[in-house]
Amino acid sequence: MDAIVKSASSALEERLNTDGVKYLFASYVDMHGVSKGKTVPVAHLERMLGGSELCTGAALDGIPQDVSDEEVSAHPDPNSCIVLPWNKSVAWFASDLWCKGKPFEPCSRNILKRALAKADGMGYGMNLGMEAEFFVLQDDPILGFKPLSDRKNLEKPAYDVSRTLDNLGWVGDLVDAMNSLGWDVYSFDHEDGIGQFEIDFRYFDALSTADKFVFFRLMAHEIARKHGGFATFMPKPYGDRAGSGAHFNMSLFNKKSGKNLFSDSSDPRGCGLSKLGYQFLAGIMKHLPAICAVVAPTVNSYKRLVIKGSMSGFTWAPVWACYGNNNRTNTVRIPMGGGRVELRATDSACNPYLGTAMVLAAGLEGIEKQLDPGDPHTENMYLKSEDELQKMGVVRLPRTLEEAVDAFDADPLSEATFGPAMKKAWVDFKRDEWMQYLNHVSDWERSRYLKFF
Repeated sequence: MDAIVKSASSALEERLNTDGVKYLFASYVDMHGVSKGKTVPVAHLERMLGGSELCTGAALDGIPQDVSDEEVSAHPDPNSCIVLPWNKSVAWFASDLWCKGKPFEPCSRNILKRALAKADGMGYGMNLGMEAEFFVLQDDPILGFKPLSDRKNLEKPAYDVSRTLDNLGWVGDLVDAMNSLGWDVYSFDHEDGIGQFEIDFRYFDALSTADKFVFFRLMAHEIARKHGGFATFMPKPYGDRAGSGAHFNMSLFNKKSGKNLFSDSSDPRGCGLSKLGYQFLAGIMKHLPAICAVVAPTVNSYKRLVIKGSMSGFTWAPVWACYGNNNRTNTVRIPMGGGRVELRATDSACNPYLGTAMVLAAGLEGIEKQLDPGDPHTENMYLKSEDELQKMGVVRLPRTLEEAVDAFDADPLSEATFGPAMKKAWVDFKRDEWMQYLNHVSDWERSRYLKFF
């Protein structure tokens, strides 16, 4: 192993020196998927790759360690190396955390790698695309925040060309940075929120996409700051506008041939999905309430998962635990052309490692148990009455973080995927987050009750 590390580090160090890199981030994430890490001069690359950089897990949110426990060490993945497009003297590495000479079980990246290892044992690899939605705003001393564009807010701002042009400075820099890294941005637009954008780039294998989304959030923050704004991945900053999703687009492929195993043009249900794809989808449907706690992980997330609330009508966010074809009123969708499954409950605040691990574990269970999701829903599910939905056997997604965490806690898949320590840490942290929210006295309460009686 030492020889492998030495050989890899030597070639990598030469390339980094040629590129003018001076500093390295051995980066890992906390439970929120926020990038953390120590900085290492490039001359110490070999030591860094060998796990030289230690941290106290107890200093991070949701890392189940006491201050007296042995420190965890960051083991960077050389294949994840990214030279920062906005500061080419620095390179970033996604890292696994180790403790006591072996992978640290509660590490988010290790949790995903365990799920991927199970898929590999079944002969499958996983491809993943994530649709990046977020707001770029600026601070305001009176309102707290406001959009960068000073144009009058439109009732329906989705796809607005003028607002796209107003924001093209930072958007253009961000897209150029993404393309310089080989991410192949193929579309971007102004969304239905004020100052909200979606940037779509190509899919990669699941681990690479999770690494890239963690880095993307960091990169969007830094580039927005250069233009006098800030990027926010809060799911719903405006109560009367649509929120930010981060839809998972998933497929399994044959590890030997690389063939997409979800594509079937002869699908009798008409969605272009294979039997294996339906089984994977059925596993997700079975565990949707628990999955929501991870892919929609904040109090604010559940203010996005409502039928109405945006000024332009429907929120386009999922509400019911159902699946269908290209129809966006389903939580799980099979986009036009088939060959992949889209989970629409995921929002921009999710930890992509943990969210992907839960979804993959649920999908693999669906394959193992040969589950069937039933027939797809092609109608507008937003217009169904409670009675109609009950007859269909369609239930509502969790309405609050509390409901989702209760479902996560009760579902055996959670501990099987996260491990007992991380499962407990997640439940404890999120229940405390919910209680803090309940105990907070809001402006709404003061406005309604202060002079009411």
